Amino acid sequence: MELRDVRTPPPEFRRAANRISVLLATEALRHVPSRRHTVETPLGPADGTVVSDDVAVVLRAGLGMLDAVLELVPDARVGHIGLQRDEATAIASKYYTKLPRDLAASFVLMIDPMLATGGSAVAAIDLLKVAGAHTLRMICIVAAPEGVALVERHHPEVDIYTPVIDRELNPHKYIVPGLGDFGDRLYGTT
Repeated sequence: MELRDVRTPPPEFRRAANRISVLLATEALRHVPSRRHTVETPLGPADGTVVSDDVAVVLRAGLGMLDAVLELVPDARVGHIGLQRDEATAIASKYYTKLPRDLAASFVLMIDPMLATGGSAVAAIDLLKVAGAHTLRMICIVAAPEGVALVERHHPEVDIYTPVIDRELNPHKYIVPGLGDFGDRLYGTT
């Protein structure tokens, strides 16, 4: 509720966004391939597991979620896809793409706090597939049923991890009840 509350100031909003992002990333990374690994402790060997595959984290608009994901997989490579939604048409256009090399061998986690219409998510997934990504998960903090449906229609193999699917999009394509503009709430901008 802290993320939704209009009275939550940016520092508290950032902390709450980080906490929920850690939980989402933990769940999305649950099936990342791992291998057995032994380390030497001061008192003897200890067996455990470590991530065996390359993990790539790709920000669609998830800068406020990145640190949380990197807490779990600090060796992950990071990419960026810049898509801007036209407010009148709600159609996304690309303005920036910088992706890690060799995504075909990577476990790719795309982070985007809001899944509204799904147009930007579908466009980003399209770009990731063109770049070779095969194993792909998406995490978002709030989703609209329309966005989930669009991603599932275009990319049914991509799992979406979100704690909530809200009621609907309003006529301006904002998630209702949502939490407002994530970036503005995160950084105190308007």
